[in-house]
Amino acid sequence: METIAAIAQPAVQAFTELEEVLTHNGISAQQALTLLTTALPLAANNDPQEPLPPLLRALQTASDRLRQQQVGDTVTYVINRNINFTNICEQHCGFCAFRRDATAADAYWLDIDTILSKVADAVDQGATEICMQGGLNPGAKEGGSTLRYYQSLVREIKSAFPAIHLHAFSPQEIQFIAREDGLSYAQVIAVLHQTGVDSMPGTAAEVLVDRVRAKICPEKINTATWLEIVETAHRLGVWTTSTMLCGHIETPADQVAHLQHLQQLQQKALEHDYPARITEFILLPYVGELAPRAMRQWVGHHQPQLLPTLVLTAVARLFLGQWIVNHQPSWVKLGLRGATMALAWGCNDLGGTLMEEHITSVAGAKGGTGISPADLVAAIRSLGRNPRQRTTLYDPVGELQ
Repeated sequence: METIAAIAQPAVQAFTELEEVLTHNGISAQQALTLLTTALPLAANNDPQEPLPPLLRALQTASDRLRQQQVGDTVTYVINRNINFTNICEQHCGFCAFRRDATAADAYWLDIDTILSKVADAVDQGATEICMQGGLNPGAKEGGSTLRYYQSLVREIKSAFPAIHLHAFSPQEIQFIAREDGLSYAQVIAVLHQTGVDSMPGTAAEVLVDRVRAKICPEKINTATWLEIVETAHRLGVWTTSTMLCGHIETPADQVAHLQHLQQLQQKALEHDYPARITEFILLPYVGELAPRAMRQWVGHHQPQLLPTLVLTAVARLFLGQWIVNHQPSWVKLGLRGATMALAWGCNDLGGTLMEEHITSVAGAKGGTGISPADLVAAIRSLGRNPRQRTTLYDPVGELQ
């Protein structure tokens, strides 16, 4: 077999170090930065359908081999439903086309009967997970308490469907509840967990660099707060995912800083023997066709750039794989074809069926809002890999397919 170093010979000398990846189970932050600063410009000028330049071929090969070494050839997916229960939000993120003022004609806020109907439909379709997030709605209170409103949502769902895994409420939502009710993050997380929240989406991370956040989402929690809330969740036994919003105004150095924060967070959970940690890393390329004008002007493109996204996908595997073994592309943002390609660049999971999705689709994403298990299985098999349904926490469901 041709070595990675041999593949990369025409490229810069630094990339002959890619051969060491399989021995050392990953790369350093400096190596990740070198890879990104060299490979991303190359990727931006190449068609992913054309033969890859030697450097990109080396990167793809290294990430795919490390994926195989770390998690094997099984590709997982989860049957789930996504419920965005309100688009009313007090914040004004630069990339968001989803949020609405409460007085907007197209503002919505689902009542509990509608939510329960959606959960029932999902369970009928074999769902094991409900993913629930919403806008930051100051009017969402019960008896004057925001936490009581969220508790009520959780209690109603779990009372009707005790077996469903509830993956709910981002770190930003936790901060919002805590602020509204004058509580600590730990108090909010503990109460929601006791009521029935099983795990937390690691969304609202965007890019964990405050300079970037100050421009694209200045009203959102800062990096330190996001990290504090996620660590608190782990300490209290609530598993989380992790994400990065990429392909907008962030630099390669920002991307590496973000990955370092996630690595350190996972390392801390392991070192302190917390009862929970990060289950997966999900790369979320920016979609801005219908985003606010300022963000569209800053970025200059409205749909994800596939090859640069695949490069970052590969580097994330090389840098994070030792700590967070499950890596997932976004078929909503990349389309199923692009997400399937990502399985050859370090990913081992295709995510969920979703059944419905509103946040990315209203920004102009072309990937769709729901997908069947059969389509996910077919995509996995098209690469000669082994499909397997999983739970939210990556336990297998049924037999290997």
